[in-house]
Amino acid sequence: MKKILIVSDTHRRDQNLERVLAEESPIDMMIHLGDAEGSEERYRRWLPGKTELIVVRGNNDYFSALESEREVRIGRYRCLLVHGHYYDVSLDLSLLRKEAIARGFDIAMFGHTHRPVVEIGKEVTLLNPGSLSFPRQEGHRPSYLIMTLDESGNAHYELRFL
Repeated sequence: MKKILIVSDTHRRDQNLERVLAEESPIDMMIHLGDAEGSEERYRRWLPGKTELIVVRGNNDYFSALESEREVRIGRYRCLLVHGHYYDVSLDLSLLRKEAIARGFDIAMFGHTHRPVVEIGKEVTLLNPGSLSFPRQEGHRPSYLIMTLDESGNAHYELRFL
C-alpha cells in the first residue's frame, strides 16, 4: 500500500499542515499544488528523509524557482500536477480536463480555488484538495486529500477535513 498526502493553498499558514502530517504519518509522498509561499523548505524538514516531496508553483509563489507544472507517475497512473490558474479552474474545469485527456494523463491534480474536488471520470480523474488555511467551500472546513494505492495498484481517494 502506498499513501500520498495531497494539499494546496496553505499560504504560509502551516499549522494545520503540521497537524495533518502528525496525524497521517507515515506517508510515502506529499504533493503540494501551489501557494506554499516559500514554506517548501520547512516541509522538507518536517518529512522523514525517504518521503518524496513534490511542490508546484502557484500564482502567489512570487519569485519561486518551482516548476508551474509537473508530470509524475504514481504507480501505474500518469499524473499532471498544476496550481490551476493557467487553466482558469476558478471558472470551470473544462480546459484542464481537455488538456489532461489530450496529453494522456490519468489524473490531473490542481489547487487555486480553495474548494475540494474529487471527480472520477471515464477518461481522467480531477483532484483538488481544497485549502488547509483558507477554505472557500460551504462550511469552510480546512481540507486535504489522501490517495492510496492498494495491493493491486488501484488508486483510492479520500477527502478529509479538520
